[in-house]
Amino acid sequence: MSNFREIRACIAYAYGNRFINEQEFVLLYDAYKSTNPDFPYWNYERFDLDEKTNDECKAEFRFDRKDIYKLAEQLQLPDEITTYNGLVVASVPALCMYLKRFAYPCRYGDLVCHFARPVPELSIITNHMMDLIYGRWHHLLTRYNHDLLSPPKLLQYANVIQQAGAALDNCWGFVDGTVRPVCRPNENQRVIYNGHKRVHSIKFQAVALPNGLVGNLFGPIEGRRHDSFMLAASGFLQDLQRFSNCPVTGRPLCVYGDPAYPIRAHLQRPYKGAVLTPAQQDFNTSMSTVRSSVEWIFGDIVNYFKFLDFKKNLKIGLSAVGKMYVTCALMQNARSILYGSVTSEYFGLDPPSLEEYFI
Repeated sequence: MSNFREIRACIAYAYGNRFINEQEFVLLYDAYKSTNPDFPYWNYERFDLDEKTNDECKAEFRFDRKDIYKLAEQLQLPDEITTYNGLVVASVPALCMYLKRFAYPCRYGDLVCHFARPVPELSIITNHMMDLIYGRWHHLLTRYNHDLLSPPKLLQYANVIQQAGAALDNCWGFVDGTVRPVCRPNENQRVIYNGHKRVHSIKFQAVALPNGLVGNLFGPIEGRRHDSFMLAASGFLQDLQRFSNCPVTGRPLCVYGDPAYPIRAHLQRPYKGAVLTPAQQDFNTSMSTVRSSVEWIFGDIVNYFKFLDFKKNLKIGLSAVGKMYVTCALMQNARSILYGSVTSEYFGLDPPSLEEYFI
C-alpha cells in the first residue's frame, strides 16, 4: 500500500510530464498531505541488535542482548512476523520495538531514528507484537497456572514465607488490588473513577509469589470497583478451593490479603478492630512485614516498564490499556527469572527458568 510520500511523488511526476495541469497538481498535492510529521526515516540505518552493547540493551529494552534472543525463542516467535496489512518484519527487531515502546514514555516519532521505519509501521508492529504475546501467553497470568501453582510448589512457597517470619504456616502468596491511573475519558467518566485514589483508573487483582513472580492476574475492571468485587468476579477463590490444598493432609493452603477481603479457609486477612490482644497485634505485624512483597512486585512492573505510569497516553477506547499491563507483567516475570528480584532475594527462593515458565 502506497504512503502519502510516494503518492505525492507520483503527483509531482505527473505534473512534470504534463499529465495534469497546475490547478490539478495543487489540489491533488494538498489533498494527499499527511497531518502527521514526516520523519526522514530513510536517512537512518536499519536496526541491528548486534550493534548494541549490553548496557544500551539493558537501558533501552530492559534485557541484555543475549537475553533478548533467548526471550524471543522462549516466546516461540516465528522468524518473520506478518501484520494484518501484509507488513513483514523479523521477530527480534519487532520484539525490540515493543520493549522500547514500553520501557519509558515515548512517542513513536522518537523510535524512528532507532528502527528506521515510519511512524505508522512502528505503531502497527508494536501493537501486533503485543497482541501476539498476549494471545499466546496471557493464560500464564489470567488463568490458574497449574505448573507454577501446583500443590508441591505451594507447600514450598508456604515454607519460605513462614521462615521469613510469617505467623501462618500455610500461606503461600499474597493477593491485592492495584489501581492504574488512565487518561480521563470523554464518556462514562464515573464508571472508571476511583473515589479512594481520586483518579480515573482501571484495576487489577494480582497474586504475588515469594519467588518474585506474579502468579495470577485478573483484570482490567472499572476503577470504581472494590477489591472484594474483583475477588468474586475473578473466580480465584473457587480455584483455591479446588486446587490449593496440601497433597498429603488435605489441609487448605491460603493466600493473605488486606482487611478489604473476607475471611475464608483459603483466604486470610489481618485482625480488625480498635482493641486487639497482644497475640493479634503480633500476628498482624508479622504478616504485614512479609506481605509488603506484593507492593514490591507492583512497583517493579511500572518501574521497569514506565510507559504504564504515564496516564496521559493510556486512553481507554483508543489503546488496549489492559492488554498493555498484562503483557508488561509477563515481561517483568521474565526479567525476574533472568535477573532476580528484591522479593526472591528477601525470601531466598529462586524462580523457575524461562524454559520452565513459558510452557
